[in-house]
Amino acid sequence: MARTITVAAAQMGPILSESPNPGGEGPRAAAMKRMLDLLEDAAAKGAQLVVYPELALTTFFPRAMLTDPAEVAALFEPESPAGPSIVDSPHLKPLLARASSLGVDVSIGYAERWTGEDGITTDYNTAIYYSAASGNVLGKYRKVHLPGRTTLLPEGSAQQLEKYYFTPGNLGFQAFRVPDRHQAICGMLICNDRRWPEAWRGLGLQGVELVLCGYNTSDYKPQEAGSVEEQTEMALLHHHISCQGGSYTNACFGVHVAKAGVEAEGPGGGLIGGTVIYDPLGCKVGETTTLRDELLVATLDLDLCKRQKATIFNFANHRRVEHYGRIVEQVGVEEPPLA
Repeated sequence: MARTITVAAAQMGPILSESPNPGGEGPRAAAMKRMLDLLEDAAAKGAQLVVYPELALTTFFPRAMLTDPAEVAALFEPESPAGPSIVDSPHLKPLLARASSLGVDVSIGYAERWTGEDGITTDYNTAIYYSAASGNVLGKYRKVHLPGRTTLLPEGSAQQLEKYYFTPGNLGFQAFRVPDRHQAICGMLICNDRRWPEAWRGLGLQGVELVLCGYNTSDYKPQEAGSVEEQTEMALLHHHISCQGGSYTNACFGVHVAKAGVEAEGPGGGLIGGTVIYDPLGCKVGETTTLRDELLVATLDLDLCKRQKATIFNFANHRRVEHYGRIVEQVGVEEPPLA
C-alpha cells in the first residue's frame, strides 16, 4: 500500500493589525475567515493536512516594541497544564472544529502564553499539529532559534524583537507519529530554525519523513546594504538553500509556509513569500507565485524517503559522533591561534 499524504501549504497574505473585517470583529477574526476559506479549498482539492504560517493568527508583531501589558497579552493564547488548552481557544476553535468535520489535519503557528504548575508564565513562539481523527494535538513545538534583539535599533531601522517577546523553546526537536496518516513521522520547525542544521539533524535522527515549517521573513532592512529588490532576492536565496539542504541531508519532505506581503508601513513591514515544498532528494515539488493567500497542494510519497535514508544518509553506517563534540560543547566561535 502506497504511503502517500496530500498536503496543502496555506500561504497567507498580510494580516493588517488595524484592519477589521466587514463584521467589525477585528483583524484576528478576519484572519480566521481567510484560514477557513483556505481550509475549505484545500479539502476540496483532496488535502489531508493543511499547514499554516508562523504566527498565523496575528500580524508579525515583533517588528515593533509594545510596552502595554494588556496589548501584548491580547496577542497571545493562554495555556496551562490544568487548562485552558490551545484546542479551547476561541480564536482557533472555529478552524479546528471545521478541520475535524472535514477530516483534515492542521498545523498552525501562534503566540503561546504558558503558565506552568509553579505559576510562572512564559511566552513562546509555538506551532501545533492537530489530528482531525482524534481531536487532539499530536505534536507541539516551541521555536528554539529566536532571531533579533531585546532592545531597539536606531530609528529608521527594521526591528526584529523576537528575543524581547519570546523565550527560546524548551521542548527540543521532537518527532511524532500520525497514526491515521500511514504512521508518518513528522516534525516541526519555525522560521529561523530552518537555517540551523542542528535542528534538522535532531529530527533526522528520529527518522523524520515530513518537516512542517511556518515562517515570517522580512524582505528589506534599510540598515543593511542593497535595494529592496536585491535584499528580497537574497532573502529568498537563503530561504531556499536552508529548506532544500535540510530536506536533502535528512532525507525528508519539507513543507515551508509563508506569511507574505506588506503588513505594515515603514521599515520591516514587508515579508517574503516563497512557500515551497522540497522532497528527500532536494528537488522542488512546488512553489507559490504570489504574496497573497495561496494554496500549494501536493501528494507526497513518504516511501521516497527510504532511498536516501538507506544509502548516503544512513546515519547508523556513516555518522562519526566521536568527532562531533565541538557542536554541542561550544557556543560561540573559537578561532585557532595565530600562526
